[in-house]
Amino acid sequence: MNATFEIFNGRDNQYYFRLKAPNAEIILVSEGYTTKENCRNGISSVKTNAPTDSNYNRLTAKNGQYYFTLKSVHNGQVIGNSEMYVSVAGRDNGIESVKRNAPIAEVKDDS
Repeated sequence: MNATFEIFNGRDNQYYFRLKAPNAEIILVSEGYTTKENCRNGISSVKTNAPTDSNYNRLTAKNGQYYFTLKSVHNGQVIGNSEMYVSVAGRDNGIESVKRNAPIAEVKDDS
């Protein structure tokens, strides 16, 4: 199985994407987009920005869990957020998975 970007509609009638690793784990999710075209542009931005380590912010949540965001080098905006991880190693493995999988992931439209 390959990594996949899934486009879907949220309860707020906005478009979102999630990146699933080959093991079907969700490794990155987007903010809401008002149009499907903007959502697809967000996916293209992830594919472009994912391989570069400096585009990731490694963060700790208030509850002590770890997560990361991926930002666009073009405008500095966050283009994806990770799930929460219980360890730094888990978060760092998630980043490596996005780096490997995002550029080659297929896009599946479930909206």
